[in-house]
Amino acid sequence: MQTIRWGIVGPGDIAHRFAQACKNTPGASLEAVASRSAERAEAFGDEFGVPHRFSSYETMANFYDIDAAYIATPHGAHAENAILFLNHKKAVLSEKPIALNLRQLDEMIACAEKNGVFLMEAMWARLVPGTLKALELVNSGVIGKVRGVQGSFGYSMDEDEMDHHVFDRNLGGGSVLDVGCYCLSFASWYISGAPAEIQAVADVGRTGVDEHCCYNLRYDGGEIAQLSSAIMVSKPNYGYILGTKGHIKCQRFYAPEHLEVRADGQEPLFIECPYYGNGFEEQITEASRCIREGKTQSDLIPHAQSRLIAGQMDEIRRQVGVRYPVD
Repeated sequence: MQTIRWGIVGPGDIAHRFAQACKNTPGASLEAVASRSAERAEAFGDEFGVPHRFSSYETMANFYDIDAAYIATPHGAHAENAILFLNHKKAVLSEKPIALNLRQLDEMIACAEKNGVFLMEAMWARLVPGTLKALELVNSGVIGKVRGVQGSFGYSMDEDEMDHHVFDRNLGGGSVLDVGCYCLSFASWYISGAPAEIQAVADVGRTGVDEHCCYNLRYDGGEIAQLSSAIMVSKPNYGYILGTKGHIKCQRFYAPEHLEVRADGQEPLFIECPYYGNGFEEQITEASRCIREGKTQSDLIPHAQSRLIAGQMDEIRRQVGVRYPVD
């Protein structure tokens, strides 16, 4: 099996999780890391035994000993960084949200298609065992026809952390892009098609980003998704898939390791679905497989899926009045 050689762009917190998972993934190797700071690149390289360290993204993009780049920079830099590597014929796995808006995403997709290289959003939660099991249960009909989805993802930043990128409009701040993308993705896995209607309300803070946002999605089949996200409100992060004959409760709904199935007339079913590692191994496996097979997109997280969610986030931000300079 061909080993896919990975390079990390931006050695932040999420990159540490990727590096750990890459070490545990057959057919993948971590060969390089790039940072605007030589000191950070060296420190990260020392921590994970990465042989090649770069103090500029451009230099790593020109490096012939990597096949793919994992974009782990803040949201606002995803499009620029991804396009740099795509133009150097490197496959790209970009952290979520893959872009700040649908226009940026379409530019990324066009660049990938022009260069004939792979591009995928790092929506790792779609690939973990718990999500796959929940999809299997829904498709089996155990809870009947899905009529609704509920999910909330919220955490509370401290007042003294206002310099964090989630509060910065220039960097794509706000709850919808940071964690709302998980809520919208969760709904899309169990209710097919684009919503016919979206209704959103939000608490927009002093920096101009949504600190708490609630949104209802209604679909042509009558299904309704009730979702919310927050960066200044602690939420339980449970989710429910609601059917005509029962429901599934997902603990840590967007990437569950515990499922509770309650179907009419049956005893409750409790299912454990632990990650194989830290939860990132599956997305590295999927991206590496696609690259190895010469694909330009994944069948499980295709460009169309990322476009669907990006368009919904654009509409939610439009309704609540959160605009970015790139809009």
